[in-house]
Amino acid sequence: MDSHSTSASSAAATPSSTAQRRAFWALTLLTALNFINYIDRSVLWGVQELVKREFPESDARFGMLTSVFIIFYMIAAPFIGPLADRYQRRVIMMIGGLLWSGATLLTAFTTSFNMLLFRHTIVGVGEATFVVIAPAFLSDMYPEKQRNRIFSIFYLAIPVGTAVGYLLGGYLSQFSFLGQPHLSGWRLPFLVCAAPGVVLSLLLMTVPEPRRGAQDHLTGTAERSTLVGLLHNRAFWTVSFGMAGMTFAVGGMQVWMPTFLERVRHIPLGTANFKFGLLTVLAGIVATLAGRFLGDFALKRTKGGYYLVSAIGLGLAVPAILFAVHAPGSLMFPAIFLGEFFILLNTAPLNAALVNSVNAEVRATAISVNIFIFHVLGDAFSPYIMGYISDLTNLQTAFIAASTASGVGALVLFYGMRYAPEIRS
Repeated sequence: MDSHSTSASSAAATPSSTAQRRAFWALTLLTALNFINYIDRSVLWGVQELVKREFPESDARFGMLTSVFIIFYMIAAPFIGPLADRYQRRVIMMIGGLLWSGATLLTAFTTSFNMLLFRHTIVGVGEATFVVIAPAFLSDMYPEKQRNRIFSIFYLAIPVGTAVGYLLGGYLSQFSFLGQPHLSGWRLPFLVCAAPGVVLSLLLMTVPEPRRGAQDHLTGTAERSTLVGLLHNRAFWTVSFGMAGMTFAVGGMQVWMPTFLERVRHIPLGTANFKFGLLTVLAGIVATLAGRFLGDFALKRTKGGYYLVSAIGLGLAVPAILFAVHAPGSLMFPAIFLGEFFILLNTAPLNAALVNSVNAEVRATAISVNIFIFHVLGDAFSPYIMGYISDLTNLQTAFIAASTASGVGALVLFYGMRYAPEIRS
């Protein structure tokens, strides 16, 4: 009897441990690819002034580079979501990863500003396949109560990858590839950053495809499980509009802060990239981890805990951003840190709130709609709008737009607390 019980226990434990290992491998690989994703996005921002010297254009035109990327990114997302809800997601992510990595490689050979614009359209489509699918993919491997913790790991790639993009851009732009002058300066970072994305994309085929909804425990109501019901899902819509305010602010800061430090504060571009990159990675790591613990702490006390922590962070970011661009002397850098910290505090809890607002049947589609909404109202146009304001007035004034958007996002999320689903153990 004892022997039989022991054998049964061992047999029962094997599938569980295998599933855990598969989930851990998926989380590791997807986080690494997300890291490369954000490096490839931000490396241009780190060399933007160098590119501008070769292709002289207005600030508004350079802001349009990021806007074009985001526009095609968000246009592609609604088409990718329904595909991901029906077909093998790892294959779609692999194709997208190879597409954006190839476009990053070709950027090293760009000869005109219009070619840069075209490059950004391809990168936008490629990265959309990954960003739409990865959260839904991980949600089928981890239950609702663990998703805030899992996303605090997955989304650490945002600040770390963004910071590394700045740092690589500033550092590698000082060298040339094998002494080739046509691959020197700002082109070299794109050449170096393309290869890891190709390798990691191919490795996605080693990740087993999880069963959709395997880890869902919330009741599948019409609002949570159907496309028609999604129109009336206020938990989903308040998350999406709150994200839009955050994305407008962070998108504008990422594109224009290094330029602000060089142009307004007269800090050399390499130093500006290094300092802003360092502040970004420190603020991002601390904020993402703090958001994980504060989100779970708040969730034990109110069903809207994830919304509450995110709203408080975006609200506190408003004065921090304004002080950062007006603070005298060395006070500017702690203020930049606080501005980024408060914005990024919502990274894990707000994404957990998003995937928990819907069930697996429509999760990838819902994420694609979410991406379209928060980008069209957020960073699709914030770099251009801030560049336009800068052309009319100055770059310091342009940051008022970022702080205002953050405040609006906070108000929406405070309102959304009442519609959060009740998550039980």
